[in-house]
Amino acid sequence: MSGATKSVFASQALTAEGWKDNVHVSMDTAGRIIAVEPESAADSNAYTVDILLPAQSNLHSHTFQRAMAGLSEARSPAGRDSFWTWREIMYRFLDILGPEDIEAIASFAFVEMLESGYSSVAEFHYVHHQPGGQPYDHLGELSERIAAAASATGIGLTLLPVAYMQGGVDGRALAGGQLRFGNDFERYVELAQLAEKAAKNASVDAGFGVAPHSIRAVNERDLKALEQHFQGMPFHIHIAEQIPEIEEVLAAYGQRSMSWLLDHLPVNERWCLIHSTHMTSEETSRVAASGAVVGLCPITEANLGDGIFNGVNYLNAGGPFGTGSDSNIRISPSEELRQLEYSQRLRDVSRVTLSAAGKSCGRTLYDAALAGGAQALGRESGSLAPGKWADMIGLDVENAALLGLTGDRLLDGWIFAGDRQAVSDVWSAGRHVVHEGRHRDRAAIFATYRTRLASILERV
Repeated sequence: MSGATKSVFASQALTAEGWKDNVHVSMDTAGRIIAVEPESAADSNAYTVDILLPAQSNLHSHTFQRAMAGLSEARSPAGRDSFWTWREIMYRFLDILGPEDIEAIASFAFVEMLESGYSSVAEFHYVHHQPGGQPYDHLGELSERIAAAASATGIGLTLLPVAYMQGGVDGRALAGGQLRFGNDFERYVELAQLAEKAAKNASVDAGFGVAPHSIRAVNERDLKALEQHFQGMPFHIHIAEQIPEIEEVLAAYGQRSMSWLLDHLPVNERWCLIHSTHMTSEETSRVAASGAVVGLCPITEANLGDGIFNGVNYLNAGGPFGTGSDSNIRISPSEELRQLEYSQRLRDVSRVTLSAAGKSCGRTLYDAALAGGAQALGRESGSLAPGKWADMIGLDVENAALLGLTGDRLLDGWIFAGDRQAVSDVWSAGRHVVHEGRHRDRAAIFATYRTRLASILERV
């Protein structure tokens, strides 16, 4: 084997052909897997782990909201709280953030993602301008801050600059915190070009896509223009998250938001439909048949009181999904999958609801989220197979949740009894960024985050 390669040896590995014992994975210098071979191929210098898995992709994140954790859990004077009252808190919070704050928060959030078992992230990046809406001297300033955070931490980035053009379906002007998001179509195209350049400078494996925020925030003309202008790349949108949103679209367009989208845009495999919480049975079937990935964020959806996704029917219809950390109030791919399954159990008064024939519940969820996440990011990952990016995680067999378990039961143990503490190692496109459970630069990145957060909290 050439000295130009890197390699990992695992006592157990979840390969593209299923579970294998004593597996050797070799990588080239670009970070792609060259071979997945039996023990006889092992290099004496190979790095050794107990359990090796393909790593999950985080398909939906707003990193700046990581610093909001704990700031929105008191009841408002108005009475009953909801996503909409939380949104007002979020708008006020983001209005005090400067470029250095945003980069520091993103860097620490990316560290936490990596330490929890995500190897890559689609950053749904919608804070573009200064408070009040004035662009920075360099239009791509904040996109470059996100890309710099990704480069510094080693996470695989798909950067999704968000198009946000109006305050509601009625076309009203942006106001308050929304002013930092806003662009008309021409300026958005200019911003997107700068963001794509920033992403490509972050790492060889970085990707780029576009994200019209929602039907509320982008009108029909511009939504169709975006779809046409940015062909062949990931296309993400918030949809059917909130009942008031659906009612607003219904009143304006005569259709529920998901039905309108499916009838008016060519929704297909490059689309990621974020949340999709409130769908009818017909919409559920149509989305599953479209090939689009549903982007689920169960921890954030629970925190915001969004509602429960129709997971059983959607998976039975063969619909693809992945998970994201969204508001980043809690970052953990295993816990996102647990929350998803438990939401179905609570609603249906049942157990083991999202389980395919011949697979355990944990294995079903993990496999589905691997495939859906990679598809949503447009990333060649999601399995331990030659040609894929070496996005991998190692689990510690001595972790209490995994003791004595093998095969699919390892995934069940991690998802339903464990947490990020079970993660020992993480590779992103071959970059060994987490070792013994800690990111290689955690101390320095946390120190910067701590300093910036202290300054932020003084201004809240």
